[in-house]
Amino acid sequence: MPSPSKAAVLGYPIGHSLSPRLHGFWLHYYGIAGSYEAREVEPQALSAFLRGLQDNGFIGVNLTVPHKVAACGIVDSLDPTAQRIGAVNLVTVDEQGKLLGRNTDSYGFTQNLLTAGFKPKGGTAFVLGAGGACRAVLVALSDMGFTDIRLANRTAEHAEELAQELSTPHCKISTVAWIKAAHVLSGADLLVNTTSLGMTGKPPLDFSLAELPTEAFVTDIVYSPLETDLLRQAKQRCHQTIDGLGMLLHQARPAFEAFFGRDPQVTQELRNFVAGTTK
Repeated sequence: MPSPSKAAVLGYPIGHSLSPRLHGFWLHYYGIAGSYEAREVEPQALSAFLRGLQDNGFIGVNLTVPHKVAACGIVDSLDPTAQRIGAVNLVTVDEQGKLLGRNTDSYGFTQNLLTAGFKPKGGTAFVLGAGGACRAVLVALSDMGFTDIRLANRTAEHAEELAQELSTPHCKISTVAWIKAAHVLSGADLLVNTTSLGMTGKPPLDFSLAELPTEAFVTDIVYSPLETDLLRQAKQRCHQTIDGLGMLLHQARPAFEAFFGRDPQVTQELRNFVAGTTK
């Protein structure tokens, strides 16, 4: 009888990760004899850990901060999405023992929007932030058919680098000064916050939605708290809002399927469990 599949999430630190709770729910729900754990791995030890996955019984791992970019230079091959984003959050071992790096963050972002009722029709998206998560969001928006993306970040140079790197002939990414961002929202179909502002323990996101068209959707990739000040403000203006928990849940689906051979479903029961509202 083959041994149960074993997977993990690697980070430094790792205590905050909800991935073991998430994958553990699916393992129990589907009756799969596998395991998923959290491992704290220092940056200098990442290469050796990944190279030793098979010897240590791991079928694959997820990666979180600060390992996603470094892994690109360790794995044997990158899928096209990971290559475009420049980051890896899923590593699997193939039959020859080679490491394949994938990125499912853009998939998670897209699925979170689609399942919440957002219907892509091209147009304009306005994005706040220019960190690691923003790269996946920009690729997702481009793939969803947006032709115009406006990007604002407190450090303008970071936004300009992303705009130059990720713009395509079909999707132009332009930068907007942070202090002017709230005043150039007209025409936007979607507003996305990819910064940590508004997250529990972080400074608030002081951002006015007064000039955002009322039909625009507003989403925040932050999921702690589930309803950020940005989403609360948007609801008060009757915008349709999408919290960040769904991105976390949906990005885990391809990983679970790669590890355990089952495409799991994202349900309200799962949302409640991962958010800690049920035991």
